[in-house]
Amino acid sequence: MRRRAPGPARWLALLLLALPGAAATAAPLAWITNQGSHDVSVIDLATQRVIDTVPVGRSPAGVVAAVRAGKVFVSNPDSQTVSVIDMATRRVAATLPAGSGPVGIDASPDGTRLYVADWFAQQLLAYDAGSGRLVGRVAVGRAPAGVAVHADGRTVFVAERDDNTVALVDAATLAVRARVAVGDHPFALLHDAARDRLYALNVQSDDLTVIDTRGAATRPPEVLATVKTGKAPYGAALADGGALLYVTNQHADSVSVIDAATLQPLRTLGGFGYPEGIAAHGDRVYVVNWMDDRLSVLDARSGRTLHTIATGQGPRGFGAFIGAPAAP
Repeated sequence: MRRRAPGPARWLALLLLALPGAAATAAPLAWITNQGSHDVSVIDLATQRVIDTVPVGRSPAGVVAAVRAGKVFVSNPDSQTVSVIDMATRRVAATLPAGSGPVGIDASPDGTRLYVADWFAQQLLAYDAGSGRLVGRVAVGRAPAGVAVHADGRTVFVAERDDNTVALVDAATLAVRARVAVGDHPFALLHDAARDRLYALNVQSDDLTVIDTRGAATRPPEVLATVKTGKAPYGAALADGGALLYVTNQHADSVSVIDAATLQPLRTLGGFGYPEGIAAHGDRVYVVNWMDDRLSVLDARSGRTLHTIATGQGPRGFGAFIGAPAAP
């Protein structure tokens, strides 16, 4: 993929979800996919420096650090594969065929399943996360992008970008159970486990749709609100103990900060370079800047930029990119 190119090459962003699982872990690491250099920058969040670079497939985009599986899964759209990185060795342990153009990616909270959105083939791929075996395919809508798994593991949400909908896939039967209409061109998805909500980021209507996911496995979803953001919202993360929702605005070079309880916009932060992926850990927020080849480190409460960390070329970080192997 070429940077700034129109069409599907601009798919890539982030849907930031809370880290799956609650196992004790070693020092947290950020795994940043670099589209331009075809690798992953591994950043130690304690020392704030790059400690490794892992070559993967071509144009890596999506990423999920599956703590319970002890693996990092990376989607490579131009190679049509998923790279499986062993968290302990920080090396690629396997490469999985992944349809025609894998983009969004997430793992079940227990680390047993991996789900990948195949953009061109309009399908969701389900894998056994341990063996890498493909266990099923689900036909979904046009241009499936972001993927998010409900905290109970029973429902997989898929952003059907060109249909302006989000599909709810039953994890047991691998069938679409329901759909909900959202804004224009939903891309990234974030599940808020504490409030049992889903945030769908709509890159063309410049807003996010808030969906009630309580009882998602048994009843139709309900739209709770629509919240305005900056231009082309592309990634989201909950920070400051879940009190604040941070959203990257790709085309505005900014980040919106929203009160997660009231859904009221609080402020807009500037000074970013085409921000895409975003994640939070402790009292820090990490913003991936695609055009500046850097990771911005923010104070979660104030939003103040503390410092930046150089990454590879064209970093994207589309997904839950923070995680470390379980402590021995």
